[in-house]
Amino acid sequence: MSTAELTGRYYDLHEHDHPEGASTALGFWLYLMSDCLIFAMLFATFAVLGGNYAAGPGPKDLFDLPLVAVNTSMLLFSSITYGFAMIAMQNGKLRQTQAWPIVTGLFGLAFLGIELTEFRHLIEEGAGPQRSAFLSAFFTLVGTHGCHVTFGIIWLTTLLVQLGKHGLTAANQRRLMCLSLFWHFLDVVWIGVFTFVYLMGVLR
Repeated sequence: MSTAELTGRYYDLHEHDHPEGASTALGFWLYLMSDCLIFAMLFATFAVLGGNYAAGPGPKDLFDLPLVAVNTSMLLFSSITYGFAMIAMQNGKLRQTQAWPIVTGLFGLAFLGIELTEFRHLIEEGAGPQRSAFLSAFFTLVGTHGCHVTFGIIWLTTLLVQLGKHGLTAANQRRLMCLSLFWHFLDVVWIGVFTFVYLMGVLR
């Protein structure tokens, strides 16, 4: 079952009993739209500056595409495991709803660990964000996405505490659904980063 179907099923069942659910959904969609604008501007900036190497290294010199592919798989797996959490929530299985987000968080931490390792390696090689416009745009785009993943993991941890205290209340289900939308959004953005920044950068 897709995230959109889960969202529709959940709010069909609960928004009449909990009117605040509809306002929460609207507010969160507005937030996601604002995030879309932020990333759209960062992608546009990279498109303009991505070819300005200042006589320095370019994507072919810097990017380890197999490592980035592994990192991408970490985020994709985390999206799948969060989907299992949503299915468990719909079935009222609290233990599974708590267990799958933990797996999701571990995949998210692995993603961040690989990304930070890549950043450290680039900086040690003298390819920090101040080296060229290309690297400034790269670090800004990828770093902003990484900050969002970090925030998602903090949010995930907070929700696990709430589930432990209060169980699958209507409020907690709304929060889990909002985080699901946020996490899948980050997945989609990263696919764009992998394709547009890494893959096209190495192949062109």
